[in-house]
Amino acid sequence: MKLEIVQAGNPVLRQRARSLNVAEIRSREIQKLIQSMRKCMHGAPGVGLAAPQLGLALQLAVIEDREEYHKEIPEALLRERERRPVPFQVIINPELEEVGEEKAEFFEGCLSVAGFTALVPRARSVRVTCLDEHGKQRVIEAFGWHARILQHEVDHLNGGLYIDRMRSRSFTTLENLAEFWKGKPVMEVKKALAAGTD
Repeated sequence: MKLEIVQAGNPVLRQRARSLNVAEIRSREIQKLIQSMRKCMHGAPGVGLAAPQLGLALQLAVIEDREEYHKEIPEALLRERERRPVPFQVIINPELEEVGEEKAEFFEGCLSVAGFTALVPRARSVRVTCLDEHGKQRVIEAFGWHARILQHEVDHLNGGLYIDRMRSRSFTTLENLAEFWKGKPVMEVKKALAAGTD
């Protein structure tokens, strides 16, 4: 199955996806789709991919933050982001609940908004109730970067993109992120960007 990631402006990214029932989840078609989505996510490469990003309005997303993705990231940044490897997960028909009041803000990108990134405030901890790839109910409790990935993918399933939540003044190309902001603490970036608002 050849999958192509659709870009912002495609209407499928702006509609709420439809739920899947257990029989559909266990069907050969959806099982094949899950494997194809996993390959597509790895090939991108990304840490999450939702069915709407492939033009399919289904409440289905895959997540995996592989250890190899962390090799190029400084240890201090991994600690600041609370980023650890996340094993492969399938979330279907998810319900997301923020846990506590704490927020975290970091640069976030999206395979459907290719070439750009922005600071996005998110809940630091979440609880997601969903079905897995076998149609079994699961509860995922996550914090830090794992919680961010889950929130990003659940937004996709509800017709949302990170640009709806971003600090608009921080919106930048990936090239400019590398040139001007790479390795700088988020507080320093926010202060520099706020300076132009007086």
